[in-house]
Amino acid sequence: MNPLNDFLSLLFKMKKNSILILSFFYIIVFFPYMLCAQVDVPFNVFYVYKDRKSELNHFYPTGWMGDTKTLKIKDDVIIEAKTMNTCIRIAYEPKKSINNSDWAGVYWQNPQNNWGKEEGSFDFTGAKKLTFLAKGMQGGEVVSKFQLGGISGEFPDSSTKAIYNVKLDSSWRQYCIKIEKEDLSCISGGFCIILTKRDNPEGMTFFIDEIKYE
Repeated sequence: MNPLNDFLSLLFKMKKNSILILSFFYIIVFFPYMLCAQVDVPFNVFYVYKDRKSELNHFYPTGWMGDTKTLKIKDDVIIEAKTMNTCIRIAYEPKKSINNSDWAGVYWQNPQNNWGKEEGSFDFTGAKKLTFLAKGMQGGEVVSKFQLGGISGEFPDSSTKAIYNVKLDSSWRQYCIKIEKEDLSCISGGFCIILTKRDNPEGMTFFIDEIKYE
């Protein structure tokens, strides 16, 4: 017997076994993990509102809530005469209340007037945020809530997220609702605003534009 050959043979077997053990460990532990790892799915910009007659618009401001008599919405307000681009103007006048309700709001829904009674949701999987531009008529106006999702019913939204008590400037500013950790697979309530008498006892007028998922 040759001790050197025996030693080299033993090393070869150990190396071979190590490779087999490492391969087995990779297959059992890491391969399933890689399969289950979340993939960053590319997401194209999806508009709720871009311009009055834009083909990119989705959802409809039909989900009126609270004291609807105190709320007026106009979605063709011209921002600049040169470009004829438009935005949405929302006026809230709590003094016109007829049922002593102290709030009003509206959902942008799909399809129109859908409170979860029919399928009409969009899948926003891969979106990281909902952004929009907003400004007050004078500055200092408060929007109690900007929201997405939250519609219940037979076909409920898969998630809801909101930002609260947003004090507006008199010039355009972009706002953001972060949604990258939300289940966005079924959303039929694409956008929502809530206004209250508490925050605006004398009423208020504000503007929003470029509402989009991205």
